Amino acid sequence: MTQTRLFRLWLVLGSVLMILVIIVYWDNVGTAHFYLHTSFSRPHPLEPRPTPGRGAERESASDAGEVLEQLLGAGPRRAAAASGTQTEAPPPPASGRPALGNMEERVRGYDWSTHDAQQSPDPDGRQAARRSVLRALCANASFVFPSKERSFDDIPNYELNHLIVDDRHGVIYCYVPKVACTNWKRVMIVLSESLLQRGAPYRDPLDIPREYVHNSSTHLTFNKFWRRYGRFSRHLMKVKLKKYTKFLFVRDPFVRLISAFRSKFELENEEFYRKFAIPMLRMYSNHTSLPASVRDAFSAGLKVSFSNFIQYLLDPHTEKLAPFNEHWRQVHRLCHPCQIDYDFVGKLETLDQDAAQLLRLLKVDKLLHFPPSYRNRTASSWEEDWFAQIPLAWRRQLYKLYEADFVLFGYPKPENLLRD
Repeated sequence: MTQTRLFRLWLVLGSVLMILVIIVYWDNVGTAHFYLHTSFSRPHPLEPRPTPGRGAERESASDAGEVLEQLLGAGPRRAAAASGTQTEAPPPPASGRPALGNMEERVRGYDWSTHDAQQSPDPDGRQAARRSVLRALCANASFVFPSKERSFDDIPNYELNHLIVDDRHGVIYCYVPKVACTNWKRVMIVLSESLLQRGAPYRDPLDIPREYVHNSSTHLTFNKFWRRYGRFSRHLMKVKLKKYTKFLFVRDPFVRLISAFRSKFELENEEFYRKFAIPMLRMYSNHTSLPASVRDAFSAGLKVSFSNFIQYLLDPHTEKLAPFNEHWRQVHRLCHPCQIDYDFVGKLETLDQDAAQLLRLLKVDKLLHFPPSYRNRTASSWEEDWFAQIPLAWRRQLYKLYEADFVLFGYPKPENLLRD
């Protein structure tokens, strides 16, 4: 009897372990062999992938049709009711205005002035030009960078975690850290009504405290689809990519790096100190004994230098250990612009005009306004000062590392930093 019980116990434990292994594997490699193949137009042809047998295809297509009819049959708002979730936020501070509650935003401050945005549907044809450049380069076989030629089907789930979906209004936003993403996430929360305050959705983006904005459970992202929809997940992603309005915001790649360094290493950030600053100081500044806390390190004058940060980015061992952190990972690796045909490409350099234009495009400009922008943004004019102590060879290597972002999004090559 005892042996039988032990056998059953081991059988149950083995089954649970196998399920966990399958879940972890699926989340890492994507659902490349479990979804239906639905094509959508791209600026360049993609390699065909094997399809399931006819019988299985008919059965899967029938099932998918029923799911799509339930989720998408009556448009985005019905899909939101079927698939969306709402999270009750903990009680906010006395004032939810983030300028009062967050170190970074408190240090930088907000520009509360009113900006006169241009009212033209596409000021100076800016959007048409940006999208044209992006499509042309994605179709240009002579312009090559890693992962450019893979299809959307080949992108693993964990690389789709920056695509936030609002089913209520049919919007997909790919967020890029250090490009006003905190406020765009606030906008997405208001639109999707994914976060509640005392039982009611937030109406003003600035009422949403920053700590809730960056909580991953607040947003529905593509990498969560397989948990909800299983084998239909990729098919639903493709349908939404085809039907919804997709946007992202970018900025000059070198200026984004400076901004990331300022926010994560010049301010006291315990997480980034432990995870990144300590290894950098040990490896590139030869410090063997370092304080356990960032406060003690700053008090002792131990800070990562910008030179240390650039060394870290250029070190070939860095990405052998783990992919770049999202705050300095290349935009094309976060948002896959050659696999996803974006409808709107905004830039931080023209944020006020682009934000107003995008909200009109989404037909939500009467519902909300984009929150005020920082008045002390890291400026491109600072580049020469920041890179003055960086060796020329390092600057050239760094440009090659971020060249695809410069070219794809129409940023000029910083010749003044790259020549003798």
